[in-house]
Amino acid sequence: MTQSAETTRLPGDPTERAALARMIRVDHAGEYGAKQIYAGQLAVLGRSRHGDTLRHMQQQEQHHLDTFSRLIIERRVRPTALLPFWRVAGFALGAVTAAMGSRAAMACTVAVEETIDAHYAAQSAELGEDETVLRALIEEFRAEELEHRDIGLANEAEQAPFYKLLSAVIRTGCKVAIAASERV
Repeated sequence: MTQSAETTRLPGDPTERAALARMIRVDHAGEYGAKQIYAGQLAVLGRSRHGDTLRHMQQQEQHHLDTFSRLIIERRVRPTALLPFWRVAGFALGAVTAAMGSRAAMACTVAVEETIDAHYAAQSAELGEDETVLRALIEEFRAEELEHRDIGLANEAEQAPFYKLLSAVIRTGCKVAIAASERV
């Protein structure tokens, strides 16, 4: 955490250790959910022309998940109790949007990745000089999430039926998932 954040800590604010644990917990949960979203999309679109692209993005999410799984153990952070729910919800979101068509699947990717970009940016800004390794990981993963967003946009995400509504619903769901996973 930044020095100024620690000096302005108010009663009831999480300690630096607790804040870092929340960060790692929610990032682990998010990468787990993202892997499940791609699994759902692949179940529907895996044999389509988008299959290889979806597999590429899922492999990157698996690397992110593996990294946060390692950090969970190394830093002795309790994972979220919501992982079973995120497994089902992530897969369902991926499968439903893919069943709506490849553009809707890509719209899902764009909405999720834009939300994660903002989330990772805020985390990166919050980390102090003593967490340069964690910040570098977050920035590396953030760049790959932006790559996924760009892939979605290049694959006509914005031409999905009801794009704005679909995106808004997915972004809201992501924000709720982030808030819940930090705490539960």
